Amino acid sequence: MAGGTSLSLQGAEFQYPGSPRKVLRGVDLEIRASEWVAVLGSNGSGKSTLLKLFNALLIPTQGICLVDGLRADTQDAVWDIRSKVSLVFQNPEDQIVASIVEEDTAFGPENLGLPSEEILRRVDAALTITGLLDKRKKMVSTLSGGQKQRLALAGALAIEPSCLLLDEATSMLDPMARIEFLDIIKRERKAGMTIVQVTHRLEEITAADRVVVLECGSLVWQGSPCEFFDKPDEFFARMSFARPPLAVLRDLLVKSGAVQRETPPDIRRIREALCL
Repeated sequence: MAGGTSLSLQGAEFQYPGSPRKVLRGVDLEIRASEWVAVLGSNGSGKSTLLKLFNALLIPTQGICLVDGLRADTQDAVWDIRSKVSLVFQNPEDQIVASIVEEDTAFGPENLGLPSEEILRRVDAALTITGLLDKRKKMVSTLSGGQKQRLALAGALAIEPSCLLLDEATSMLDPMARIEFLDIIKRERKAGMTIVQVTHRLEEITAADRVVVLECGSLVWQGSPCEFFDKPDEFFARMSFARPPLAVLRDLLVKSGAVQRETPPDIRRIREALCL
C-alpha cells in the first residue's frame, strides 16, 4: 500500500430500482487521501449505500463518484477502483467464501490474477496483521465471531488496498474483540490508508479525523469529533444518538476546568489530560 486514496461525491444521488424513495440526495463529499472519516446516521439514512458507491458496487443514479480521479460509472475504471478500495461488511459470514482460513484470505489476490508467490506473500502479511497466522490451516467454522471478522478484514487487506471501507464492522463483536479489531484499523491508518467507517457506536469516532452525519439521504453535518460531541442535546435527540458516557464525563471535566474542551471523549486522552 502506497499512500491513501481520495474519494469524491459530487451531487450524488441513488435510488434502488422499483423504489419510490431516493436513498441518497445530492450528496457532496470530499475525502482526502489517508483521512479517517466516520459516517453516522439513523437506519435508512444511506450510510451503507454511500460505501457501496465508493467501492463501485453501486453506481450513482445521478451525480458523480470519483476514486482517485477515476469515475466509478466508467466500466474500464471498476477493476482499478476495486483493487484500491476494500469493503468489510457488518456480518463476516456475508463475505467469507472458503472453508479454510488461508484459502479465504487468498480469494481476493487470486481474482487479481497475481502470481502464486505474490498471493502467498499477501496472505502471510494479511494474516500476520490480523493475528491469524497460526490459524491459517484451520477450518473457518472453528473460529470465534471476532476471529471471523478479523478473517474478513484479512481478506480485504490481502488485495493491499489504499482505502478501507467499514460497514458497521464492529457491531457484532464483544468489547475485547472490538478493541482488537480497531487497533488493527488504527495501525493501517498510521501507515497511510484512507478509512471510511460507518458506525453507530459513538465511542469509536474519536479516532477519526472527521465525522459526517447523514439524515434521510442528505449530508446534514460534518466536522471534527470534538465539534460533534459539542453539539447540543437537541441535535443528538433528533438524530437518535445517545451521548456516550465518556462524552458526558468529558463535559463534566471541561466544566470543572480539569481538561480542555479540545480533549476528545477517549479514555486514554482523558487520562493523559488529567495527568498533565
